[in-house]
Amino acid sequence: MRCRHCHQIIETSFIDLGSAPPSNAYLTQEKLRSPEKYFPLRVSVCTNCWLVQTEDFANAEELFDADYAYFSSFSKTWLTHAQQYAADMTQRFELTGQSHVVEVAANDGYLLQYFQQKGIPCLGIEPTTSTAAAARAKGLKVVENFFGTQLAYDLVNQGQQADLMVANNVLAHVPDINDFISGFAILLKPEGVVTFEFPHLLQLIENNQFDTIYHEHFSYLSLTSIKQIFTVNGLSIFDVEELSTHGGSLRVYAQRQDTGSKPLADNVHQLLGQEVRFGLLEEKLYGNFQKRANQVKDDFLSFLLEAKRQDKVVGAYGAAAKGNTLLNYAGIRPDLIAFVADRNPAKQGKYLPGSRIPIVDESYVKAARPDYVVVLPWNIKAEVITQLAYIRNWGGRFVSAVPQMEIV
Repeated sequence: MRCRHCHQIIETSFIDLGSAPPSNAYLTQEKLRSPEKYFPLRVSVCTNCWLVQTEDFANAEELFDADYAYFSSFSKTWLTHAQQYAADMTQRFELTGQSHVVEVAANDGYLLQYFQQKGIPCLGIEPTTSTAAAARAKGLKVVENFFGTQLAYDLVNQGQQADLMVANNVLAHVPDINDFISGFAILLKPEGVVTFEFPHLLQLIENNQFDTIYHEHFSYLSLTSIKQIFTVNGLSIFDVEELSTHGGSLRVYAQRQDTGSKPLADNVHQLLGQEVRFGLLEEKLYGNFQKRANQVKDDFLSFLLEAKRQDKVVGAYGAAAKGNTLLNYAGIRPDLIAFVADRNPAKQGKYLPGSRIPIVDESYVKAARPDYVVVLPWNIKAEVITQLAYIRNWGGRFVSAVPQMEIV
């Protein structure tokens, strides 16, 4: 296996989560009668550029198809985050009705709608038909395609260069990371700015967030690795912020290497130093992660088996990709978790990939009166506990498995 960025041979393993179907490949009733396609889920570390990455078995077109069911707007927490981002960037970079904002992986228009409300022209780039249609329903312009250098050149020729480009939680999803990053350097105006948000590898390791590893994530990123990738592909970082989203993320600010003039903030040096002190540039750091993931799996299984022996009803909330990683790694089936509730109508009435647990709407929780509800998207646990607080009326309790087993 060669590194997808620097092409060096990779020999250092990070974690092996067995085999599983793609985490967003939800099943219809009809598909339950057909076999599922499983892919190995193994992650390794390049000790040359320190990019942590999956071993490739599935291609992007298989993972992000027309029926892709992840819609960003179903999380109130994430909508609030997006609205604040639009306000902050508009003020910081003095965006006006003469500016142009382009978001790569615009999903259902969860973020661009707030720029649109401010009268700032914007364009979304989104390859999945289902979410692109939802964005268009909000009145947004959307190019339905995967982003890279060719699309960037096409958009430049159409006069679509950007003052601000946005790429939230997409950088991990691209198999050809060099072509992807190069596209931003092409599409930005000479003094344009791009921000990337992505879960921080340091937080993934420190907080045992192994369930954020799934096939749709090709890379797991640190500021150290992304700085090298940007430099090779025409971007330079000038600022970075640490965010609480998705269990601990980075927002990286970058500009064109050839024309950008924004000064380098001290935050960049400070965070690079933090990563060095944590050990992200030392091979030995990555050797213990498998054991920690196994402990979570074993503890979660022990809880579910004991609940079954006691005839307790266990449901779950949030048909999230991270939840599917956990359930498939632990070999969970409907005999241990009876259902998973989710707000997203695109998922309701379907079944989780691999585990084949039925996905229901929230009203089912009130009817089933489960003894326990497992919160699978732990990054919005507080939001979910508030939303489902009524389960306490019948003595129901909340459970989370990551970073360790906890019954609330």
